[in-house]
This record gives sequence, C-alpha cells and structure tokens, in this order.
Amino acid sequence: MSIEPVRDAFVAIEGASYRYGAEPAIVDRVDWIIPRGAFHCLVGRSGSGKTTLLKLAAGLLLPDQGSVRIDGATLGAPGSRIGFVFQQPTLLDWLSVLDNVLLPLSLKRRLRPLDRERALSLLELVSLDGYAQRHPSQLSGGQQSRVAVARALIAQPDVLLLDEPFAALDALTREELQDDLLALCGLNATTVLFVTHDITEAVYLADRVAIMAEGRLHHEMRIDLPRPRSREMRYDRPFNALCRELRQAMDAAP
Repeated sequence: MSIEPVRDAFVAIEGASYRYGAEPAIVDRVDWIIPRGAFHCLVGRSGSGKTTLLKLAAGLLLPDQGSVRIDGATLGAPGSRIGFVFQQPTLLDWLSVLDNVLLPLSLKRRLRPLDRERALSLLELVSLDGYAQRHPSQLSGGQQSRVAVARALIAQPDVLLLDEPFAALDALTREELQDDLLALCGLNATTVLFVTHDITEAVYLADRVAIMAEGRLHHEMRIDLPRPRSREMRYDRPFNALCRELRQAMDAAP
C-alpha cells in the first residue's frame, strides 16, 4: 500500500508493532504518514487495532518494533505537542466547564489571564459561550464532547488525535460537531488523526482514509472533495460514491 513520501511527513508511523503480553500483535508493522496540517481518518471493525495505533501515535504506548516520529523527533512519551480526545469526554464533574478546558495548562503551570481568554474563545467557537461556569452534569452529551475538544486544543497542539469522540451522539449533533471540529482545526492548520467506525464521518472529515483490519492497514484512499466541507455535499453523488467505495473496501478487508 502506498503512503505519502517521507519528505512530506509530519507524523510518521514506521514499521510500528505492538502486542499485549503473549497475544498476537494487535498492531502489526504499520506504516502511515500524515503531512503537516492534513486530516486523516482510520476506520475498521472493533478489535482491528485502531485505538492501539492511536495510543502509539500519542506516546501513550511505545511500539515493540518500529517508531513514531513527530516532525522528525522520535516519540517516547506524551507531550504538549499532542492533544487527545477519548471516546468518552472524561470531564471532571467537580470542575466548571471553564476549569475543565484549562485543566491541561493548570496541571503544568500557573494560569495567566491570556489562558482564560483563549479558553473562553474556544468555548464560543464550539457554541458554548455562556456555559463557562456550568458543570459537566448540567450539560448534554454533545455539549460535553464540545468541552472535551476545546480542552484538547487549549494548548494549541500540533497534532490532534481523536478516538471515536462522537460515536454515542445522535446524528444531527454528530454532524454539528464534525463541522465545529473542521473549523477549529483549520484555524491553526492542526494535523489530525481521527478514529471512527462511521464511513460517512470519515469521508466528510478526511483528506485521506485508511482501513485497519487484523492489526494491519489494508487499504487507503484519498478523499478528493473540496474544502471547506458543507452539509449539502453529503447528498451529492461524489460523496456517496466515495462512501460506497470505502464500504466495499471494508467488506473486502480480512
């Protein structure tokens, strides 16, 4: 399977393998290159190794073989250059929305007025202006997901990794959050790797999609759709043709 030339790499996963104990490798010699500012999606069935690969890309796990590099530097641990959004929002209910967004900064240093201004700006961008002093229990699932995305972006990471963050939401909320995410990542040309089960979500968000099965990447396709993406394109023939092609490729994977 062809990948982008290494000279274009910002995130470079090269020959990465990982196994849990004596089990067969859950990630098996994976190569994947993401250029700076690109939005890539990874799709596949449950148990295919997607989340493990994402954790390798985050430095939360270290590969048994191969390497993960960010901007040429080998990744040995999580760092401030990487933001991560989990499947569940994982907000702290005893903190306000504003303090949840600021948490990654407050754990490292004393907060500055500029930090609070940026957090409030992010909340406005995700349609939560006026919610800063509420607590997570007072929010809907979609609102909690918006807070989680804002929290991941507060440190202005170069790379954003997301593990099916919208899977539990209703279809309309999920579409709104997809648009919010694209807008937010476009502000700073953030490099993104997004894991999803949803074929239409992958096609709508991505510049490139890879299919993972049995720990390997078995297929990749470029998403040749114009940006900015619009909701109307979901009903157009080119979009649906790409969804059909991706589904057929998933059906053909092991």
